[in-house]
Amino acid sequence: MAIHLKKGDKVSWKSHGGTAHGTVVKTQTSETAIKGHKVAASKEAPQFIVETEEGKQAAHKPEALKRD
Repeated sequence: MAIHLKKGDKVSWKSHGGTAHGTVVKTQTSETAIKGHKVAASKEAPQFIVETEEGKQAAHKPEALKRD
């Protein structure tokens, strides 16, 4: 079951070589691009835009995130 997240929630996710941590910036409900990569988000399948302490952004499906 996916967790419910909102802007400002602290989260973590599996990343290359370990666990990354960040903050939910927004819920994405339409297609967009981050760093040249397509984010296939929709109202039926939203993704979360998260930002690390270093200021890097990424999009993740709800099931990939864990609330910290």
